Amino acid sequence: MCDLNAFDGASTIRTKTMTWKEETVVESLIDKQSARYMPHVSEGFCLKAVELKLVSELMKNSRRSDRELAKALKVSQPTITRARGKLEKEGILREYTVIPDFVKLGFQLASFILVRLSDNLSAEELEKARQITINDMSERTPNEVVLFNRGMGGGYTGVLVSFHKNYSDYVKLVEKVKEYPFVDSSATFSFIVDLKDKTQYRYFTFSTLAKHVLTMLE
Repeated sequence: MCDLNAFDGASTIRTKTMTWKEETVVESLIDKQSARYMPHVSEGFCLKAVELKLVSELMKNSRRSDRELAKALKVSQPTITRARGKLEKEGILREYTVIPDFVKLGFQLASFILVRLSDNLSAEELEKARQITINDMSERTPNEVVLFNRGMGGGYTGVLVSFHKNYSDYVKLVEKVKEYPFVDSSATFSFIVDLKDKTQYRYFTFSTLAKHVLTMLE
């Protein structure tokens, strides 16, 4: 069980007269004995407040060094280095990437393709279908698909999110998806976004989600 009432943060007991080594020792003790833990962020994981704040900071800008992140979070650099290592090891930090200007890269469309997956597949068949999709998407088709997951809504049970340089490429992907044996080819629906549209209510970003992540501390 995660302790929601445990003491949060070494910064309140650090003083300006502390040496770097003393700060490291103090924060290490707090890490082990009294750092605040969060509820399960994902199954089987509990995060300290400083770890969740670090995830938030990295979502806003993953280029920053541990020294810069430590300054932003008001903790020592070794604390950040340890936290980052733990988050990477446990798969919470899955990759470091960037969000480019997709239009300037040559992409014209983003699509959300809703599909109906076969509902009579066994657990073994579902796993086989998943492996087929993973291998096929990575080896035989362009890697324009950024998400393919099960879900529900409107009578559909799966969704693909993808980026395309033109409508023809989008059509090719739809036709490819319909070939999968676990997809009902007669039941697909697409929502297409024109990336060149000058009216954008919010451009694609993780910065706002990074702020929302911190509500887990409340």
